[in-house]
Amino acid sequence: MLSDTEVIQLTNLIRDSFRIRPNHNPDYVDISGHLTRFSSKQHQIVFGRRGSGKSCLFVHFLNNSDASNGILPIYIEGDEFKRLTYPDLLVRLLLSIFEKMPDAGIKWRRLIRRPNKIQKNIDDLREILSKAEESSIKQTDGSSSEGNVGLSKGPVKLGGKKTKKKEKQREFKEQKLDHLERYLSDYKGALISSLANSKYDSAYILLDDFYLIPRGRQPDVIDYLHRLVRGTDFYIKIGTVRHRTTILRNEENTIGVELHQDIEEISLDRTLEDIDSTSEYLSRMLESVAHKAGLDHPKETLFNPGAFHALSLASGGVPRDFLNIFVEAVSSSLSDGKEKWLTPTYIWKGASRLSYRTKLNNLKEEGVSDSSPLERLYRDIVSFCLKEKRKTAFLLSRDQTQLYTAVHELIQQLMDFKLIHIIEPDTSAASGRKGRFEAYTLDFSLFMEPRLRNVVHVEFWKTDNEGRRIGVREAPIYDLEMAQNRIRNITPVATIEDILGEVDDANV
Repeated sequence: MLSDTEVIQLTNLIRDSFRIRPNHNPDYVDISGHLTRFSSKQHQIVFGRRGSGKSCLFVHFLNNSDASNGILPIYIEGDEFKRLTYPDLLVRLLLSIFEKMPDAGIKWRRLIRRPNKIQKNIDDLREILSKAEESSIKQTDGSSSEGNVGLSKGPVKLGGKKTKKKEKQREFKEQKLDHLERYLSDYKGALISSLANSKYDSAYILLDDFYLIPRGRQPDVIDYLHRLVRGTDFYIKIGTVRHRTTILRNEENTIGVELHQDIEEISLDRTLEDIDSTSEYLSRMLESVAHKAGLDHPKETLFNPGAFHALSLASGGVPRDFLNIFVEAVSSSLSDGKEKWLTPTYIWKGASRLSYRTKLNNLKEEGVSDSSPLERLYRDIVSFCLKEKRKTAFLLSRDQTQLYTAVHELIQQLMDFKLIHIIEPDTSAASGRKGRFEAYTLDFSLFMEPRLRNVVHVEFWKTDNEGRRIGVREAPIYDLEMAQNRIRNITPVATIEDILGEVDDANV
């Protein structure tokens, strides 16, 4: 019964774990053995969509003495640096590392004015962090006092001193970068010495939410960190979203790190490509969490036939969304007096509360600079699928994905934001359409509650006698060339709500 004490305790346990905070140890369900791999002495980058469990893995390792035995964990949140410009964000990042070293807290050294190497570097980094700001203020005051920025009845006219100010600021930036490069070996030596004098054998730099750092500077940051710790007992652990991350830039000198050569990949993503495997993973996760609440076999006792499958589809394979929808579904079912078990109806009602609106808002909350093109592309895909073709899935020509890489990258980001889901990375198309294709479905919260009429719901999890996914090969092809033109067109278009309203009211 959904009203049983154990079920209420389970939902409360899930609610308490919605937001991961560094100052508490979350319940981490290590079904795939990621924690063991994460504990290894290797540089690693952990890929996962929002809600896949990246922060849970990082914070659990940080606060679990068994997992981090003999290791100094240095946890840093990317959110702290997302509004800083380069190289200030790198300076602040270095400060976070040095300030978490054991030697940083030796107060008597400062009292006798004989700081150790770590403390000296902290003072040095704080000085260069503030230097550009102070110099910029002086330069601005100098420009203002000389009055060389003219004013008229129209817009402000910029004079020569304004240009000199910008040149001076660029000079400060170059000086700061040069300082960081010249002292890299000193910073490395101080870290090695501090670790050798501590009780730890190694140190892990846990840089979470790396994708929040401005993308253009991500290769510079990871390049500097990698050079800083290379050949030491310090290891970088990066948590990020795959298609919002750039770790390598090829210039005259290669900047960044190369995946599988300099840094190992761990992927936490579970998708709808293999719905059976994903459902099994989510089932084991729920069972592990339910066990803590004194509830056994939740899949068999809390769901009617079809409801658990619906929950797996509605979540897109994302653990946090899976648990969120489960909690909302239980609440909705109890509100209607349905206490026996969950049905697909209440799963879709729960999923509707985590709608596309919430996911689109995440674009803005995380400061995505290209959120407008993403939103325009998403509206166009929704209109194409539901209004024009009246199917919930679509195909992309693999030939076009090679030609229109920028648009394809945006589609991958829509997948990272869980607005669409990949269901087949390589398939053919029916009706004599030549070539190979990628197949996607719209997120189920868009069309399942309320259930859109006059639309073919592509049931890609079912197969025909030849083992082919039903409806996938018949899905319409979304033209990336036309999509590129529509993205560039900033003329206001219909909202998602308008599109859905037109689809549901249509007579076909």
